[in-house]
Amino acid sequence: MTIQLSDAGKRFNRDWIFRHANFTFEHCKSYAITGSNGSGKSTLLQAIASSMNVSEGTIIYSSNDSQIQEGNFYQYISIAAPYVELIEEMTAKELLAFHSSFKPLLSHVSIDGIIKTIGLEKAADKQIRYYSSGMKQRVKLAQAIFSDAPVLLLDEPCTNLDSNGYALYHELINDYCHNKLIIVSSNDKNEMDFCKEQISIMDYK
Repeated sequence: MTIQLSDAGKRFNRDWIFRHANFTFEHCKSYAITGSNGSGKSTLLQAIASSMNVSEGTIIYSSNDSQIQEGNFYQYISIAAPYVELIEEMTAKELLAFHSSFKPLLSHVSIDGIIKTIGLEKAADKQIRYYSSGMKQRVKLAQAIFSDAPVLLLDEPCTNLDSNGYALYHELINDYCHNKLIIVSSNDKNEMDFCKEQISIMDYK
């Protein structure tokens, strides 16, 4: 799986968020998009996710040397981000089961096993609306990381997590993401310290 940005740029009205981005993200590698708050990291990640169109240039998605149509790229990605909402009327079990109905989970894990791994066994049958912000973030990470998708996109993945949550995050990345292309948008070193390459959004202003 590769994602190739060619002279890609995004603007809102007259303001360019990023411009002239040329970069190739390669399969089984990890990347961090860095920059200060409000610099455009999340916008670049959403453009990569194909949830918004670029204003200029192109983003090309390829798998096994075959190009993937932009409108079908969603099948190849999973994402955890502050702006991705959970269905709070569901329990964690119900949410993961619903999610797996349109994006399969990794074949060697079960929903009960996932919930145990993220430390929410005692709350598995509670509606998510009763969860703390940290518990909700654990569910978001589980939904993304345990999806059987070759590309994992993470935007500020440790939002609302305590030290135990940070440790869990790194365990999940280490144990379940060896075969994924990972892109992390963050300015927190602890969220991206495993990334082999860093891209500063400021290079594309």
